[in-house]
Amino acid sequence: MAWMSVAFLVVVGCAQVKTPTPSATSTTQTGAVTLTVSAAASLQDALKAITPIYEQQQPDVMITYNFGSSGALQQQIEQGAPIDVFISAAPKQMNALQNKNLLLADTRKNLLTNQVVLVTPKDVTGISDFKDLTGNKVSKVAMGNPDSVPAGQYGKEVFTSLKMSKSLESKFVFAKDVRQVLSYVETGNVDAGIVYATDAKASDKVKVVATAPANSHSPIIYPIAVLKDSKNPDAAKGFVEFLGSDPAKAMFTKYGFSMAGN
Repeated sequence: MAWMSVAFLVVVGCAQVKTPTPSATSTTQTGAVTLTVSAAASLQDALKAITPIYEQQQPDVMITYNFGSSGALQQQIEQGAPIDVFISAAPKQMNALQNKNLLLADTRKNLLTNQVVLVTPKDVTGISDFKDLTGNKVSKVAMGNPDSVPAGQYGKEVFTSLKMSKSLESKFVFAKDVRQVLSYVETGNVDAGIVYATDAKASDKVKVVATAPANSHSPIIYPIAVLKDSKNPDAAKGFVEFLGSDPAKAMFTKYGFSMAGN
């Protein structure tokens, strides 16, 4: 009886579902194939919503997401992280991987587009345009680190185009990714922040006060590709194809993205 009790406990222990870490979200269904998808932080809400739809079509595939700044994800891949699919918030990071021959041939394509917006806490008044950031009432403006966060790079381009960079230099607060910028604004730790329109749409604690002119920054393109070292290239290619399907398009649109032409 004692032996049977121990065996039962072992079986139950093995059957428990592993809890995902804060930086990764995975399905709870055990599948024959597991795909690890590294994606820009701004995509997490849309991709989490798309996953159940994908699971219905491909019940034997389990998706694990790794969200972060595109620059950090790029470095992880370059250092050998076992990633199957990469979705960047800018071509720069994908170009770097392609130049190092780390992408599976003929799998790269442009998936989505977005917009750069200026947001403030919902109850803040007196900021209705980018030019208001130079006023004495504004002391902190958050944006992603331009060296590693595409949203920060786009923000830098916007301020350069508007000839505001020098006047705002002492006010900038740099964040590790666009979601951290959003958090800073939501909590009132900064007076305003640069995020994507999709991030602003996901929060009821901020308001959009201005949209950056399209000609003030590089086109915002989210490229996607399968990694050359993927252990499941066929399943990975199937997932990339699914993200361009009508059900996925509808969900991306719901979260504020636009589909990119290729």
